[in-house]
Amino acid sequence: MSFSAIATPALDTVGPTAASTAELLKRGKIRETAQKFEASFLSVMMQSMTAGMKTPEVGGGGTGEDMFKSLLAEEMAKQVSRAGGVGVAAAVQKEMLKMQGLKE
Repeated sequence: MSFSAIATPALDTVGPTAASTAELLKRGKIRETAQKFEASFLSVMMQSMTAGMKTPEVGGGGTGEDMFKSLLAEEMAKQVSRAGGVGVAAAVQKEMLKMQGLKE
């Protein structure tokens, strides 16, 4: 047994390789992008659901409500997506991984 064999650890025991770190980063970005896509989809859906709703003039409605209704829908959609969503993010993530040549 030579000295160099003792002094240098095997490559697989050193830790994560650059390739696996890059893949983990890519997977994280894909998951984040899929979640953002689902939140955007849900926001549009929630805005469509509430588009025809009228609030009573006394104590509600007005220009202020119209301005902030889309922001409320957007934040609700983000929360729904973070809490597990409706399955859109999972499907998008699966397809994005496949397009990148990565396994689930």
